Amino acid sequence: MKMKLMLVDDHPLFLEGLQYLLETYGIDVAGTAKNGREALAQARALKPDIILMDIKMPECSGIDALRLIKAEMSEIKIIMLTTSEEDEDLFDAVKYGASGYLLKNTNARELVGMLSDLEKGEVPLSPDLASRLLKEFKDNSSYEHASTASTSQDSKGRQLTQRQLEILEMVAKGITYREAADALGLTERTVKYHMGRIIELLHLENRAQVIAYAARMGIVEHK
Repeated sequence: MKMKLMLVDDHPLFLEGLQYLLETYGIDVAGTAKNGREALAQARALKPDIILMDIKMPECSGIDALRLIKAEMSEIKIIMLTTSEEDEDLFDAVKYGASGYLLKNTNARELVGMLSDLEKGEVPLSPDLASRLLKEFKDNSSYEHASTASTSQDSKGRQLTQRQLEILEMVAKGITYREAADALGLTERTVKYHMGRIIELLHLENRAQVIAYAARMGIVEHK
């Protein structure tokens, strides 16, 4: 797997172990940093493709570093790799442009697989976290926001085919592309193609925004 990766964590032992693990899978670790401030400086110097970054760090947190790096180098994909399961951290990470959110109890094979998926345009986000995001977007979509957005968003939604609406609903529920493909009798590649078209037609950027759109428009109900 050819990608230029940077690691950010304030625990040296974890950092060294993660770097060794990734390199055994053939992933180039271009550099490391121990806090958000160092992460910004290293990102400027190394221009990595992907950054795996902790949230709870001294001096400058991972969320603050995420905001700074994305504002200056939006092309870098940043995944939060953390022990934090706090909703606030998850929602802030997505809001400020994180490409994924993984917990540190993820096993090595899953992590490497998710990094590979990220290169293909997928978002490393578990069904449980997708469900939390959906609830947050529904609970915080005010009537005023919905009414001002509904006309333009609804007109975009009408551009979707019935098949695309089915896929949109399934993805918004946290169902994986593979599971959606099996349920609909399609190939995984076809589902990914449809998701690309959905994101393009709705003028969205990623799967988290698709979840927000589906919640706001009432396409899927959170239980």
